[in-house]
Amino acid sequence: MEEMIVKKRGFGFYLSIYKKILIQDLKSKMSYRADFIISTFGMIMTNLSGFVTFMILFHNFPSINGWDYHHMLFLYGFSLIALTPVQCFFDNNWNLRFMVRSGDFIKYCFRPINVFFYFISEVFDVKGIGQFVFGIATFVYAWAHIGIPVTVLTVAQAVVFLITASLFMIALMNFSAATCFWIINSGYVMVIMFRFKDFAKYPASIFNSFFRFIFTFIIPIAFIAYYPSLVFVTPDNVPLISWLSPFIGVLFFWLSYKFWMLGVRKYDFTGS
Repeated sequence: MEEMIVKKRGFGFYLSIYKKILIQDLKSKMSYRADFIISTFGMIMTNLSGFVTFMILFHNFPSINGWDYHHMLFLYGFSLIALTPVQCFFDNNWNLRFMVRSGDFIKYCFRPINVFFYFISEVFDVKGIGQFVFGIATFVYAWAHIGIPVTVLTVAQAVVFLITASLFMIALMNFSAATCFWIINSGYVMVIMFRFKDFAKYPASIFNSFFRFIFTFIIPIAFIAYYPSLVFVTPDNVPLISWLSPFIGVLFFWLSYKFWMLGVRKYDFTGS
């Protein structure tokens, strides 16, 4: 009966539920305003240090494999924006292994609502807002200096590619988080996958063919910024894989969701 009820509920229902959960979560976080301000400021400073690193690097090297300062900043800003959703909306994946190990996860299995949505929606990480603001500023700054035309088409493309690019990191974290249903000490899997995000701000072309293959087809971090960015920085020579990246991102996210839910079914049946 619960499965039938869940299937009948559409996007509007889940959106209304999420709004209520988000409002309550933000109210609880804003009750500690100092923590909110310090966390946001800390995230901005962290990304500012990355910006300074780029300045120092390109003071000594005018380009990296054909990518100059502003093109690298474009890639950096793109990656920051694309990584924001996993930071803000999917941060509860870090708690999944603790909930499974303690047995507290069982509470999510007895509600007539999608388990994945229910679990993920409980946490909104406000620190990601600082990252998003800095990413937008860097992205717009680099966009202007590169001379990319501002049209309805380019802006629409940017929105689509940024949203779908974020699905790759979300999917990676979904996959790695869900390993806790099979691996007891799965925390290292998430840590390793999360650290790979640092490579997203670099063009895949600087890596040798082996790592380029890994970062494209095995751990697809090149899709977080590099491949979609080519649509804007090399508009006359865009590879097919760049145009396909939104579709690949949706597919990758869907597979990660199915894997996550497979773990839930294992947990439900074993009671582990």
